[in-house]
Amino acid sequence: MKKTILRSYAKLIARAGVSVRKKDIVIINAGLDQPEFINMVVEECYRAGAQKVIVDWSCPAVSKTGIKYMKPATLGKVETFEEERLKYRLEKNPAMIYILSDDPDAFKGIDQKKYANAMKEKMKVIKPYRDQMDNKYKWCIAAVPGTPWAKRVFPGVRASVAVEKLWEAILYTSRVIDRDGNPLDPIAEWDKHNQSFAEKCRILNEAELVSLEYKASNGTCLKVGLMPEGSFLGGGEYTLGTHEYFNPNIPTEEVFTTPKAGECEGIVYSSMPLSYNGEIIDNFSMRFEGGKIVEVKAEKNETLLKEMVGMDAGAAMLGECALVPYDSPIRNSGIMFYETLFDENASCHLAIGRGFTNTIKNYSEYTNEQMKEMGVNDSAIHVDFMIGTADMSIVGIKKNGERFEIFKNGNWAF
Repeated sequence: MKKTILRSYAKLIARAGVSVRKKDIVIINAGLDQPEFINMVVEECYRAGAQKVIVDWSCPAVSKTGIKYMKPATLGKVETFEEERLKYRLEKNPAMIYILSDDPDAFKGIDQKKYANAMKEKMKVIKPYRDQMDNKYKWCIAAVPGTPWAKRVFPGVRASVAVEKLWEAILYTSRVIDRDGNPLDPIAEWDKHNQSFAEKCRILNEAELVSLEYKASNGTCLKVGLMPEGSFLGGGEYTLGTHEYFNPNIPTEEVFTTPKAGECEGIVYSSMPLSYNGEIIDNFSMRFEGGKIVEVKAEKNETLLKEMVGMDAGAAMLGECALVPYDSPIRNSGIMFYETLFDENASCHLAIGRGFTNTIKNYSEYTNEQMKEMGVNDSAIHVDFMIGTADMSIVGIKKNGERFEIFKNGNWAF
């Protein structure tokens, strides 16, 4: 891939992704796959005025080895230096950039129960810090191709060809190049993209919806309750307090809201495989009663799905409803990325687990406990799974009982 195009992508992440400002501290989490590009992002952050840029490197193979050999108590312990990092983030409020490149099968074969239990223990320490940082910092998730990931997405071709093809797919869906590979002005493209999100959100929020009804020919028939205090968001967001605008996901095609915990009835069927902890969960369904999942079925990895849903009390309830047109650029690319950042933007999706507090109107005026009482679900996990189909219909029920058509035949109805 041409360095000028990669430089443009790095600039997009720094300036539109986390919107680096003068004297910002930036922490980049990245794998070892594309160090030259990571350096471009570092440089673009400094050019945008960053005071300090820190890169935390990771290697899935090393992490997997640790999961295999560490005793459960050790694996689930947050070491002192790890907690000090959390304290540093809480004090300095750095912008966070997460560059994904991992092999989707990186954790394949691990002891899933051991790992899940360890994560439960770690979250007892991590979650209080995370709750205090929630909505206060700028963050952005983007991606670069690692060779194993590229080979998974494009099997049967040379590694170098697979990497180049994945670069093209990432840059196209991120609005850095067009379908023919010609360079765009990505920051201008994202300005237009965010304007489109804003208009969709305006229409949905003015409708004053109290519930959503999903139906599809695959058997999905689900009704989800919404909070009167809730709202729909999409595209860029603002930090709490400093009111700085940033784009948390590159790419994104979703308009989303946090549903009301405890108000969900019916059954929903997956429309795409779910990559979770190095394993694929496929052809699955979830049945809800009284807002909670009471039954799950899956043709592949049903046991893992049950473990995920049983992670904690909130893991069996919804934390997100996301609206994504079936004719999105990612769907139309025809590529299964095996990475949620991309695959969730190919289809309407739901998430079980933690809800988003920033979807509550005037959320800065409430405590987390007050928002939980309103119906924002709380959990250690937040896992998106795809449900959108070519014939999916979504109808919103207004406060006055009127029905408002949102999706028809898988796409926006307005």
